[in-house]
Amino acid sequence: MSADENPAPGVQVCSLKTTTHQLIRPGGTYRVMRFPFGAAEPADRFGMHQAVQPDGYVVSDWVTDDRSGLIWPSKAGWGHLHAMIQWEAAGSPGGYTELRDQFVRDPLGLTANPDDTTATEHRAPTPGGQYYVKNHGVFVTPGTPLALRVAHNDAAPRLVTLAEFKLVIHDAAP
Repeated sequence: MSADENPAPGVQVCSLKTTTHQLIRPGGTYRVMRFPFGAAEPADRFGMHQAVQPDGYVVSDWVTDDRSGLIWPSKAGWGHLHAMIQWEAAGSPGGYTELRDQFVRDPLGLTANPDDTTATEHRAPTPGGQYYVKNHGVFVTPGTPLALRVAHNDAAPRLVTLAEFKLVIHDAAP
């Protein structure tokens, strides 16, 4: 089965990936991870991650526009969110002691209920690579976009070297 095929009746999938390094500024403020449109990995058969967004806004440069990090659910239902985040090594003395990530509904304040966070995790770095996977279930609705956000507590900017963000929607009805 190809990535764009429907895995089961009633299931809709949006799968995003980027290997473009993203610099995350210091200060602990969460930043939306951004994803390209139409690259090899994205599977978006149901139009949940498009440069022309449902509210008419057009993303002209995915690298600089936080809206490129949004998944707009194509239907209401039970959503499974998945993410993989790879950070650069902690590096120099005084580097980060905590890496942070979360899923968020409407991170940019585009609806009446903005910045509704869920599955927030704060992690201490490991002695090896900083590779994290997270999963969480939420009800989703069209018109309320979702995003993956990250932060750290280092005094210097740090790179996310790879990120994936996926939404699988199941019908809400039994």
